[in-house]
Amino acid sequence: MEYKKNSITLTGAVALGTGVMIGAGIFALLGQVADLSGTWFPYIFIIGAIISGFSAYTYIKVSNAYPSSGGIAMILMKAYGKTTITAAASVLMALSMIINESLVARTFGSYTMQLFDVKKDSIWVPILGVSLLIVAFTINVLGNKVIGSTSKIMAIIKIAGICIFAIGGIWVADISMNDILPSTTSTNNYPVVSYVGAIALSILAYKGFTTITNSGGEITNPHKNVGRSIIISLLICTVVYFLVALAVRLNLSISEIVKAKDYSLAEAAKPAFGDYGLYFTVGIAIVATISGVIASIFAVSRMTSMLTEMKLIPHSHFGMTGSIQKHMLIYIAVIAITLTIFFDLSRIASIGAIFYLVMDMIIHWGVYNKLRKDIKAHGAILLTALSLDLVVLIAFLWIKATTDVFVIIVSVIGILLVFVGEKWFLHWKENELETEEAK
Repeated sequence: MEYKKNSITLTGAVALGTGVMIGAGIFALLGQVADLSGTWFPYIFIIGAIISGFSAYTYIKVSNAYPSSGGIAMILMKAYGKTTITAAASVLMALSMIINESLVARTFGSYTMQLFDVKKDSIWVPILGVSLLIVAFTINVLGNKVIGSTSKIMAIIKIAGICIFAIGGIWVADISMNDILPSTTSTNNYPVVSYVGAIALSILAYKGFTTITNSGGEITNPHKNVGRSIIISLLICTVVYFLVALAVRLNLSISEIVKAKDYSLAEAAKPAFGDYGLYFTVGIAIVATISGVIASIFAVSRMTSMLTEMKLIPHSHFGMTGSIQKHMLIYIAVIAITLTIFFDLSRIASIGAIFYLVMDMIIHWGVYNKLRKDIKAHGAILLTALSLDLVVLIAFLWIKATTDVFVIIVSVIGILLVFVGEKWFLHWKENELETEEAK
């Protein structure tokens, strides 16, 4: 997985985006979204796609004007300069990706356990999740060639498998138009704020399009193809997510989906395809989660290494040899393993959504305030993207305040620590530089 200029075609960029988005996210998040929105949950993914489309506009306009492998950090640097906001928002993005790794790791454990007669809260779920993270870390340490040779094959298998599940699940359900449309009576059981909270989680399933932004410097004809590949990837993922969600809804009741929300696709495979369908779905989930974690750990280590070289985050070798990226792999694995052990799927997804939405809003405001004229972006669209993120975040926080305030406490403390820590670090580096110049 070497990164060279003009090494990724338009088709390759689309494959990169869909490969990151399609797979682990839908396995991990579908049940969580259904829990908050009932029979409307397939359509929640469409709404999430629309909001993600507004967000993508910001990234597309900046990337088209300044294609770079710097991705998120590059956008923040151009909007805010080398400031605490740039450093903190970049760290929030990295943390949201690490949180997603622990989300996917626990999903791996939850689906694998469906092959055995054990309770869903078995200690084997975090044990398997931690094992996956260790394997992914080892593969990353072995080098780019191992990553590149495995990721492409796994991407093809998981996308084909998920599409087969969706189409097969709909086919055997013998559906009518009434089955496709959501039940209007179910809306009485869910307040509006609950639906908006579901949208917040669905957005996580699409945030993988930023991977394309991070590879802007390698894409051929980047001034056009970065934007095209993001749009195509979002459209493909929207169709696949909707079909998968519809297949699950047609084969399970909402109460059954909620009961099995950590492994809902596997549960839906039983009435649709029997035991062989269960084995097939669990197999695809295992492939999707393994490939997703391997690719994510590589991407985060690359991003944090770049932030270190830009002197935006602190770094200590702790006596270790090797490159900064290999050190980052260790730090990332340790954080992800800690989250996998101590947090369940719902809490991990919630914290990840909060971090991502805060970071996304910072980017929209920075681009609107500093860059919109340079990149010829429509201010109204940028403000719409910012407003949608804000509404979704407020609604999601309201839900968590009434159901699981611990998530808010952890998220707020985490965000404050990031901003205060970055403020102190940048101030310390500035004083250090001034001291060196004085000598």
